[in-house]
Amino acid sequence: MSGITSVPEPTGHRRREVLRLLRSSPGPMSIVAIAEQLGVHPNTVRFHLDSLVADGRVEQVEHGRKGPGRPPLMFAAVRQMDRGGTRHYKLLAQILTEALAADRDPRGKAMAAGRAWGRSLEPAPKPSAKPTGAEEAIDHLVGVLDELGFAPERRTSDGQQLVGLRHCPFLELAETRGAVVCPIHLGLMQGALETMAAPVSVDRLDAFVEPDLCLAHLKPVGAGR
Repeated sequence: MSGITSVPEPTGHRRREVLRLLRSSPGPMSIVAIAEQLGVHPNTVRFHLDSLVADGRVEQVEHGRKGPGRPPLMFAAVRQMDRGGTRHYKLLAQILTEALAADRDPRGKAMAAGRAWGRSLEPAPKPSAKPTGAEEAIDHLVGVLDELGFAPERRTSDGQQLVGLRHCPFLELAETRGAVVCPIHLGLMQGALETMAAPVSVDRLDAFVEPDLCLAHLKPVGAGR
């Protein structure tokens, strides 16, 4: 033995080659035709096609040939953007935050956007004979915030109801653009409570009262500050 071992070609590279070939082909291709074009074994092509079909990037199509014998399986690329590519949602969030920060009323616009977000998160609870109580409404709010990753916790201080937030899903943006991000979160909480016609609302949100804590202050609807 020479002691030399072959290094397998990366799976992702070969799969991209199969997809690229199908995209550039004027019509559907068979497994054998793809293998010949790429200089690989048909079983290799079949393996990658199975994955590409499962991912929704390639589809099996009917063979147009008529006559005796079993026609070969034919494949074509699905005409759409590659859903397996890189995403840059953080960059998009930065762009939109910067644009909102440049508005004449960034806080008002941010709160309105957050409130609309909060109202759309889930359907309002079905109306019942018994009005929604403050405790039920706060529990609902905590549940919504927990689903979104805020790590909420109920608190009280001098008889006032509070919700502590131990995690910010938009931490980096909140640290640099808190004047936009924090009002969005405040509006979100207000909107979530409005869907219940709750007797309480979020009066204000104090950001980073501790390095790992923001505090949402609740008050009865209609009460003054």
